[in-house]
Formats: sequence, structure tokens, C-alpha cells
Amino acid sequence: MLTAIVDYESGNLHSAEKAFQRMAVETDAGEVVVTSDPDLIRTADRILLPGDGAFPACRAALFDHRGVFEAMEEVVIRGGKPFLGICIGMQMMATRGLEYTETPGFDWIGGDVVKITPSDPALKVPHMGWNDLVIDQPHPVFDGIETGNHAYFVHSFHMQVADPAHLLAHVDYGGPITAIVGRDNLLGMQFHPEKSQKTGLRLIANFLSWKP
Repeated sequence: MLTAIVDYESGNLHSAEKAFQRMAVETDAGEVVVTSDPDLIRTADRILLPGDGAFPACRAALFDHRGVFEAMEEVVIRGGKPFLGICIGMQMMATRGLEYTETPGFDWIGGDVVKITPSDPALKVPHMGWNDLVIDQPHPVFDGIETGNHAYFVHSFHMQVADPAHLLAHVDYGGPITAIVGRDNLLGMQFHPEKSQKTGLRLIANFLSWKP
């Protein structure tokens, strides 16, 4: 079993690599590699797409790595292998992003990525720090996870899904903020599971054992 963490030079992958490798050992989930090689991505059993920064810059960086998106699409959309997007990696699954300029996403999960606008002006943006998850839909990734478990967020934009069935969990920050989205073999987490301590490690372990 091979989990490929897609490296397109967007953010520091070290903490994600270490967390996924640790949980792969604990769950006997095989090998975890960081790669920008489309041929290796095509052989993967699971795909992880991280991302830090702004939506347009991350999308441009990903598509600058020739053949990487096409390999992901082949494995994930046509091949049905489990996929997890983290932070901007999740946002790029949307139809479009509205950060700075309108930027097309993958359109794997319908919706727009919009600026967070808390109802309480005292709440700062970016939304940064710990927040309690509210689970909206049952999913195998939530095995051992419940409403009230907390995760670590750093973001100014979030995905508004077109279909409420694709919203798996949210948090409250002067209104609902999308935390986890998913459909079929696709998952996205706005927060950083690799920085979310016990809750994050359990979510990673669940993803590595998930068979959609």
C-alpha cells in the first residue's frame, strides 16, 4: 500500500509527512512518500494534497508541475482511490475560489471558497487556533471522533458547499465555518490534522484505513 503526499512546493510538508508516516506504521497502512512524480502518483493507493498560502498561488504552483494534476485525476476520479485535501488542498476541490480573483478549482465538490465573515466584529480573521468540531454527517473517518473534539485552524477563506450533504463537519466562529467536506472517495479538511494532536492523528489513521 502506498500513500502519496503530493509535493508542488506549497508549504512545509515535513509535519504532514511525519504524522502520516507515524500513523501508517501504527495502522499497518504501508508506505508514505512525498513526491512530485506523476508516474509514482499513478501507482498510489491513496493521495494526500496539502497546501498553504493563497488559493490562486497554490493552484498555479500545482499546475506548474507538469502532469501532476492529470495523474491525481486519473487515480482519484477515474480510479476511485481515496483522496484527502488539507487546507488549500481541500479548497482547490471546490468549483472556484474567490480569493483576490476568481480562480477555477477542480470542481470535484461543488461550491465556492469565500472569505470568512464572522457575525461578531470582535472575531479576527484569519481564523487561527483551536476550535471544536461539530459533526454534521456520519462518515467512517469519524470513528472515535465526536462533536466537541478540537482541531487546529489557520485560514481566512472557507468552502461553501453547493450540496449540504457534502458538509461533513463544521465549527462555529461567528457563524458556521466549513471544517470537513466529502463525497464518495473524496475528503477535505480545512484544518491541519497533523497539527491537531490526538484528534488529528485519529483522523489520519481513519483515512489510512478507509475503504470507500
